[in-house]
Amino acid sequence: MRVRDIMTSPVFCVEPTQGIADAIQLMLERRISGLPVTTAQGELVGIVTEGDLLRRHELGTAGAHSWLKDLFLSPGRRAEDYVHTHGRKVANVMTEQPATIEPDARLSDAIDMMTVHHVRRLPVIENGRVIGILARADVLRALLPLAAEPPDATDDTVIREAVEASLERGLGASVRDLVKVETYRGAVILSGAVTDERLIPAAQVAAENTPGVTSVTNQLIVVGPFVGANVPAPPF
Repeated sequence: MRVRDIMTSPVFCVEPTQGIADAIQLMLERRISGLPVTTAQGELVGIVTEGDLLRRHELGTAGAHSWLKDLFLSPGRRAEDYVHTHGRKVANVMTEQPATIEPDARLSDAIDMMTVHHVRRLPVIENGRVIGILARADVLRALLPLAAEPPDATDDTVIREAVEASLERGLGASVRDLVKVETYRGAVILSGAVTDERLIPAAQVAAENTPGVTSVTNQLIVVGPFVGANVPAPPF
């Protein structure tokens, strides 16, 4: 799946010279939590989010520094903080140089970027212009139909083999060999003994994600790994 397949487009943007009230009003009206900041030519210069507007002197949330932090806070950094909490233009509060993604990038790459940069959304750039935005909500909308219950099936042999294949793909052949799979009209029973309790819910998930499975009864148990037996010494 590619970014362009699920991104939101067209995207609402604000310009850096606009007031923060304009950005707040647009976010509230459109029920969005972040806006790309672009020039009149559509060039991305930043992004403004709800998080950028939480620390404000009007709300009494600007916060005071501890004496220790004040001791090491440079005049320049203090000035930056003041502009961010008191500035009235989007340019004063936006995050500059935000992480971006291209429309033909893989969705997995976009998720990796969100994770690494700790962001909830990525502006989508093509030919130097913002053409969309990919937010976590877009990912969830794409996931919803894929996360629906697997379709029913009637061939229990096919279902059993599919569950065994799912176990092998997800957990490895050694785990598949430990788990006995029985099926009856789509109902699956898992039984056997595994050496790690984390394998029990993992096997359940593997079975539940198999097409044709209507229910899963998990009877797996945990046993300690075999380390050998004590053999009494022969009498002399």
